[in-house]
Amino acid sequence: MNAVKLKKGTSSHSAYDLKSFIGDTEETHTLAVLVDNEAGVLARVIGLFSGRGYNIESLTVAEVDHEGNRSRITIVTTGTPSIIEQIKAQLGRMIPVYEVHDLTVEGPSVERELALFKVLGMGEKRVEALRTAQIFRASVVDSTLESFVFELTGTPEKIDAFAEMMRPLGLNDVARTGVAAIARGT
Repeated sequence: MNAVKLKKGTSSHSAYDLKSFIGDTEETHTLAVLVDNEAGVLARVIGLFSGRGYNIESLTVAEVDHEGNRSRITIVTTGTPSIIEQIKAQLGRMIPVYEVHDLTVEGPSVERELALFKVLGMGEKRVEALRTAQIFRASVVDSTLESFVFELTGTPEKIDAFAEMMRPLGLNDVARTGVAAIARGT
């Protein structure tokens, strides 16, 4: 007997909805939110996530329009497609929010992150850390006889890969800015 192969969604041959509510896959989305640059706005936006149990993987905030007194919040979050849509709708209804863009679905975008890595080591490990940094195009921004601080800009995947390579060479501390993202083209 052959196994029945059913696809998600409804079937034209059945009165039952065969959609699996548990089986929705989680996706990572980058949201760009333009808000008033005033006290409490960030807390309200973040409160929307924490109050509903949504996770924020990355968060960056900076003023982008001095004259209009506006800031841009870039949020990387994970959820099912319905949860992402719910997040965007709820953000759009908030009073200090002017625009909500889902850069993941609106077209090509550029994402970058800045990270600082402190690597402790002497001898061959120190030399290997410098070689690895050259491969990743990381800059040495501080050096002592026993440590380096490297600066690296790139995609979150590049930052993660560099951290994994530095771990056995004496990685001691990491500081990351979070993702900054912008849509490409017009």
